[in-house]
Amino acid sequence: MDDSSAPKLLFSSLALDPLILRAIEETGYTEPTPIQAQAIPHVIAGRDLMAMAQTGTGKTAAFTLPMLQRLLPHASTSASPARHPIRALVLAPTRELAIQVHESVVTYSKHVPLRTTVVYGGTDIKAQKPALMNGVEILVATPGRLLDHVESRNLQLNQVQILILDEADRMLDMGFMPDLKRILALLPKQRQTLLFSATFSDDIKKLAQEFLVDPITVETARRNAAGENIKQSVCMVDHHDKFHALVELIRSRGVKQVLIFTRTKLTAAHVSKQLERSGIPADAIHGDKTQQERIKALDAFKSGAVMALVATDVAARGLDIDQLPLVINYELPTHAEDYVHRIGRTGRAGASGEAISLVDSEEERRLVEIEKLLNRKFPREAAVVPSGYQKPFKAAPVRSHKSAPVDDWFSKPYEPSVSQKSKEEQAVASVAVNRKPQQQVAALFRVRNESAE
Repeated sequence: MDDSSAPKLLFSSLALDPLILRAIEETGYTEPTPIQAQAIPHVIAGRDLMAMAQTGTGKTAAFTLPMLQRLLPHASTSASPARHPIRALVLAPTRELAIQVHESVVTYSKHVPLRTTVVYGGTDIKAQKPALMNGVEILVATPGRLLDHVESRNLQLNQVQILILDEADRMLDMGFMPDLKRILALLPKQRQTLLFSATFSDDIKKLAQEFLVDPITVETARRNAAGENIKQSVCMVDHHDKFHALVELIRSRGVKQVLIFTRTKLTAAHVSKQLERSGIPADAIHGDKTQQERIKALDAFKSGAVMALVATDVAARGLDIDQLPLVINYELPTHAEDYVHRIGRTGRAGASGEAISLVDSEEERRLVEIEKLLNRKFPREAAVVPSGYQKPFKAAPVRSHKSAPVDDWFSKPYEPSVSQKSKEEQAVASVAVNRKPQQQVAALFRVRNESAE
């Protein structure tokens, strides 16, 4: 379904309750995005749904708003936990995305008596228990931590009416399929199931066939498409000049915020430290940091205390930063699809953005894969590297595996083969040479035994 076919509507035309519309108006939005305009009526009608839309087009509100509308008949001001069972479950692949979805639910439900909370790994599970025990209608969770609470008997899922899988393809990529099947087995069979994602693989379609009932499919962008409002460019640079080209890009653009992506945690931490030494306030988020450290870094970035945030692909989905002007790929991702999610952090909600990739000669193969995915060819430009820097950038150390010891026999010149008898004689002679004189050892034992007597 093309975007041009989506009706130009106002939120007030989508059969949403005045209390929900009031919350929407307070955010400053009046007109739904194409994915919202198409998805909301189907969700309110109770249909199962597969929604495919590029990142940054408003997927979260596309399921949050109709979910709240469907739960309004169950809204209650009662203090009793029994009046607040879990009726909607939203599963997200990462902690960052789960937090973002929860914040969206809180924003749009501020005027209705529906409770919500979020649970994810990396923090003390006991701290999450009180909110669950008090009762919540809407639970946002990562799969692993949700199962932890199930095993601890902190919650029950037998009254869930709506299940939402956000970024379902990412969940499969991260190996959550066994957890998803365990969770789905705990839910009532009679429920509404929604799948929202920027991309849908064949595995996702199989998942939909297995767990969705006669779903409606809506799509607002070509599969794996990048936003047209994002200016994309490629700068070719020698590997040892990458950091200096990065600094020049940040300074020449004059931006107050820039999100930088690397492939590895080690490089992310190293680039962040080097940016700090170059006078650019920076921090990093990656898998080795605790949840508190990652939240602190992200909050500092959003507030402007940090200009550059260096991240691995753990942050490629789920980060929602208003008016982020620039994304830089310091290293191209391993999987071409992650390029779309990386640059989707800019140009959100119709705003313009810029994405620049620094590519060395060893990464051209990855660049070609991205071009095939997007069905476009990027012009190769030469990166600007300052000529007056004092010393080469010290690259991040690389953890290499130690090579196995090499047998010296393989480096010897060829010698004619000898007879088997000769080999045996040489072996006996070698043993004789290397063997310690046993007679002396025996004598020592004999002396010691005699002295002991």
